[in-house]
Amino acid sequence: MPYTINKDSLAIKVFESRSSMGLDAANMVSEKICELLKTKQFVNMIFAAAPSQNDFLDELIKKDIEWNRINAFHMDEYVGLDANAPQGFGTFLKDRLFKKVPFHSVQYINGNADDLKVECDRYANLLSLQPADIVCMGIGENTHLAFNDPHVADFNDQNIVKIVDLDMECRQQQVNDGCFNTMEEVPTHALTLTIPTLIKPTYVYCIVPGEKKAKAVYQTLNESITEKYPSTILRKHQNAILFIDEKSSVLI
Repeated sequence: MPYTINKDSLAIKVFESRSSMGLDAANMVSEKICELLKTKQFVNMIFAAAPSQNDFLDELIKKDIEWNRINAFHMDEYVGLDANAPQGFGTFLKDRLFKKVPFHSVQYINGNADDLKVECDRYANLLSLQPADIVCMGIGENTHLAFNDPHVADFNDQNIVKIVDLDMECRQQQVNDGCFNTMEEVPTHALTLTIPTLIKPTYVYCIVPGEKKAKAVYQTLNESITEKYPSTILRKHQNAILFIDEKSSVLI
């Protein structure tokens, strides 16, 4: 049976299997969406693109939700990757979510924009006009949130979206996840929503399955809250839930 523990303000739900974790996360997110739509015309959401989200997304699209009242964003995108490449995060979410249900709007980050600073400003403006209510995220093997690797993470970042370079552990994760065959294929830079942008939404649902994430889960819950371990900031959020399975919880 699943059980819940707490660390500071963060609730942690532990499941026996990845599938039960994904189903419960989808149930909780869908219930929150429906609750918010009782008092709001639209709900604004930010989604992560990663294999860790597959079980959750597969269940979420089955839910009876007024999708035409949801505005969707994603949280990061590679710089310079072919627009049609399957590894692109916009493509990932389009294939698994955005084209499967009728969102009111979907806003894509363009990692091939002629001027990346202008693209950051454009996307930041969209997020400012439609402040997110809910973010559905994961945690990287190096504890990054989106592409805020430890060397670029800033809990007090004044930017909403920024250009970052990716550290070696982050790039290796993309190979470990099977997204790229070799490290050389992984782009070196990306556009990412910043840490303050990601934790500003009222509700945060963080889905982190698998044995490769066990160390990151342990660090998230046990290290000092610092940019050296970006995901530790989740312990300060008043409405954040971390969903983990048997494999990712093995060290806690």
